[in-house]
Amino acid sequence: MDKAPQVKLHSTAHYFLEGLNDIGVEYLFSNFGTDHAPLIEEMARWKKDGRRYPKVLNCPHENTAMHMAAGFAMATGRGQAVMVHVDAGTANSAMAMHNARRGRLPLVLMAGKAPYTVRGELPGSRDNYVHFIQEPFDQSGIVRPYAKWEWTLPSGVMTKETLRRAHTVAHSDPMGPVYLMLPRETLTQTWDQAAMRPFPQERYGAVSAGAADAAAVAQIADKLLSAKHPVMVTSYAGRKLEAPALIEEIARLAGIRVFEAGPLYLNISRASPCFAGIVPAIAEADVGLLVDVDVPWIPKHTKENPQTWWAHIDVDVVKECFPIWGFASNARVQGDSVLILRQLLEALKAKATPAFREAAAKRMGAMKRESEERHANLAKQAGDKGERGAINPHYLCAEISKAIGDDAIVVNEGIRNGPIVNNQIMRTKPGSSIGFAGGGLGSSSGTALGIKLARPEATVLQMVGDGGFYFGNPSSVYAVSKQYKLPILTVLFDNSGWSAVKEATLRVYPEGDAKATNEFNALLAPDIEFTKICEAAGGYGERVDDPEAVPAAIQRCLKEVRGGRSALAHVRIPVL
Repeated sequence: MDKAPQVKLHSTAHYFLEGLNDIGVEYLFSNFGTDHAPLIEEMARWKKDGRRYPKVLNCPHENTAMHMAAGFAMATGRGQAVMVHVDAGTANSAMAMHNARRGRLPLVLMAGKAPYTVRGELPGSRDNYVHFIQEPFDQSGIVRPYAKWEWTLPSGVMTKETLRRAHTVAHSDPMGPVYLMLPRETLTQTWDQAAMRPFPQERYGAVSAGAADAAAVAQIADKLLSAKHPVMVTSYAGRKLEAPALIEEIARLAGIRVFEAGPLYLNISRASPCFAGIVPAIAEADVGLLVDVDVPWIPKHTKENPQTWWAHIDVDVVKECFPIWGFASNARVQGDSVLILRQLLEALKAKATPAFREAAAKRMGAMKRESEERHANLAKQAGDKGERGAINPHYLCAEISKAIGDDAIVVNEGIRNGPIVNNQIMRTKPGSSIGFAGGGLGSSSGTALGIKLARPEATVLQMVGDGGFYFGNPSSVYAVSKQYKLPILTVLFDNSGWSAVKEATLRVYPEGDAKATNEFNALLAPDIEFTKICEAAGGYGERVDDPEAVPAAIQRCLKEVRGGRSALAHVRIPVL
């Protein structure tokens, strides 16, 4: 007689944890709610049984959780999972989803859904007041503009396939965040283990961008061979650590000035003579390369040469997420910029003539002189220390640059002071400078924590204004820093408001009534003791009003961070 089949029943939550393991999720950045009871119960069971599942980092605010996942992805290229509470947690995550989409960062945002049964018909049915009020008609709609993919888990039997699909879409070029909803009744369902098939990466995994057609690369090389004033503009090529050295080698070979426009990563050593700054000067360019860049310049404020021949090399050439984009190019090559630049380098070396090398060498000589002049001007700007209560940001950043060393990682959310951070804090190593991709302020604090989690040996600095600091939910950030031993240094530029608001008004109405009356609605509460927020979580805080105190204050803060606790340097710069 045949034996009866063996049935091994487990909950959907059990298979969900297995599925997270299958797709390689290392961390679950979480802000749990009533919808997650089945997962919490299963985690407890697994822990009791000694089974491994992604490490849970509980974050008091979803903004912290989301940007930690973003920072980890920026540092490693590996997307993680974020777990939030129904529509409310999704709403708190929406701004970070915007930033992640603009930054092309892979992460899987997951939210519970209000139970759909009302009278106890199924395990997990509604048993709380909030279950009746936290279900909108379209929960996904909260983040739909920023998600590459969205779905609701329809049945426990689909758990592993769904997670693989989410991970694959998030990690396929161009990468981006995805959104998954998990009804509570579905998480409580039980299924026979035999019904759960595997979905391995080698058969269902992500697709990466590739190299370019040889003819397209040859065309770009030929244009560069005859160029008199070639330029390159880039922003996020440096997300791949091989890119900066490759860009510099091409730039030196062909005598190309390299501009970083709104740099999201370090794309070339800023000590290189080929680095020409962060405000592209393209009026004289006859051949130009756009390499992994969304907004290469602001057309309203940039003098362009209509005769410039432009090639655009990008993982996302069309910018399909931008309703209007507006930058013309003669050759558009979509793919992996590292692979394509390698092809271009080989083509240039193969085609290089003595005349080309001589012309490129002359351009390099001119660029070296320009670089020396630019650094002299920056040093001159940093030479003015400012005055008490109004420390010069140039001087502050130059002193930070002297103190932190080459291996520190600077997360720049300085906004109006952001260009000063990029210019004055010398970064030379790939991965040592991280910028701001989206428009959602409050990203740098969680991003810095996520980078510190990925790179525990690194000193991580957050550069942020007081306006952005508020948006970053700092009490949540420092609580996570303390709980999980992730010390970061925050340098807070306090000008008592939003200079971006004032400057935008002046750009549109340079001689308007707002200027005449000095009414910009940009001032925030003065004399806030921001240090207390960091100190409340056991961190170190220091307010710096005197320019002469800056170097010693930076050293004290660095000592605390390297000793294991977060520090905040609250620096008073000129008020708006």
